[in-house]
Amino acid sequence: MDALDQKILSILQENASLPIAEIAARVGLSQTPCWKRIQKLEAAGVITRRVALLSPEKLGLGLCVYVSIAAGEHSEAWLDRFTQQVAKMPEVVEFHRMAGT
Repeated sequence: MDALDQKILSILQENASLPIAEIAARVGLSQTPCWKRIQKLEAAGVITRRVALLSPEKLGLGLCVYVSIAAGEHSEAWLDRFTQQVAKMPEVVEFHRMAGT
């Protein structure tokens, strides 16, 4: 990955819906080489998906809640079961496993 790829990624992180022509112009490439770089970044797994970020406030979801769960078990099997259950809850956007106090 070179500096142009990094610029492309930075632009896509800000607005992945920009036309290829605009992304190319911003990084100083023509459309075809720019599109090929994006395709390579996708094929390499650097770009994993493109998503729409929603406004929680506009959707009536302006509340963000953090929940702490103390687990008596710390095995991979427990984490797999927990992950499967949490994945069934669409209101959970993300969760993190932490250690320590």
